[in-house]
Amino acid sequence: MSHQIKFIMVGGFLGAGKTTTLGRLAKYYADQGLNVGVVTNDQAADLVDTNALRSQGLHVGEVAGACFCCHFNALMETIEELGSKSKPDVILAEPVGSCTDLVATVIQPIKRLFDAEFTIHPYAVLMKPSHGRKILKNETGSGFSPKAAYILRKQMEEADLILVNRIDELTTEEVDELTGLIDENFPGTPVLRTSALTGEGFEGLVEFLEQEGDFGSKVLDIDYDIYAEGEAELGWLNSSVRLTSETSFSLDQLLLDVITQLQASFKEQGVETAHLKTIGLWEGFFGVANLVSNDSEPKLSLASDCTVNEVDLIVNARVACDPESLTEQVTQVLQNCAKALNANLEIRQTQSFRPGRPVPTHRYAAPQ
Repeated sequence: MSHQIKFIMVGGFLGAGKTTTLGRLAKYYADQGLNVGVVTNDQAADLVDTNALRSQGLHVGEVAGACFCCHFNALMETIEELGSKSKPDVILAEPVGSCTDLVATVIQPIKRLFDAEFTIHPYAVLMKPSHGRKILKNETGSGFSPKAAYILRKQMEEADLILVNRIDELTTEEVDELTGLIDENFPGTPVLRTSALTGEGFEGLVEFLEQEGDFGSKVLDIDYDIYAEGEAELGWLNSSVRLTSETSFSLDQLLLDVITQLQASFKEQGVETAHLKTIGLWEGFFGVANLVSNDSEPKLSLASDCTVNEVDLIVNARVACDPESLTEQVTQVLQNCAKALNANLEIRQTQSFRPGRPVPTHRYAAPQ
């Protein structure tokens, strides 16, 4: 048989920990001597995830402008480009965190149209504890409407494996509760407890992903009207700026200040954060800070441990509010942070919008 590429897609809601998980998986397979390619996905360019993974020395391609399902041809072209010099042994794919129905629109098309080139491995979906617990318990005040919560439920419904991630942030009782909620809502779906950050439970994940079988076959019964309306509730912003100062400053503190001030602004406006990330890059140094919900703590997920006079910042914000308001809030916080450092702020590019209705390139209603 000719060389076949392992195709591993890891899904989950915005802020579930997909990028950290893929980074750890990429390192594992690279350490096995395999050639690894990573494909990230976003509704717009300037993605923190892409820059963070590339900064770790990984071969990363990006599908921007729409989800994998709507830009399926771009996904396959990106994979081909990653293999232009050396054919990958493994492709790790990270879909947009607000997307679902990926079995019918991504995995099944690969099975049917590119069967000779790929082997499909289990589709793992990370559960985001901060919103997942409230949504699976049908609690009010999850921060999202029932239409947005519908997406998170559908993501887990089509999974071959559900990962309770961020267990390093949870008590044993909280992890047990989440596992019980998954068993109750998605009976028969295997569940693993993991921490993408610390690596706990990672051996079990790798072992599961190495299985062969009829994976990626849970085709959803899905209402695209509800799906589209739920996704459109989120304001989507990607902004790229440069800060320059005559005096040096801590890059990591700047990243945390940006996230902390944005969290305060969103709380004041009464809008829920789905995910907020910022990366600072300068001359080989980089750091990343993020926030996964209004109730969580801002985190420095990757420390740069450096002081700089100049830095390129990328801010990605996914928030349940109007895009124009989101732009105003992010711009104001960046201006405040620059002023506090007596730094010049150059806004290079900002895109803000609500995602459009998903229109898949392919959709197979029955598994092959």
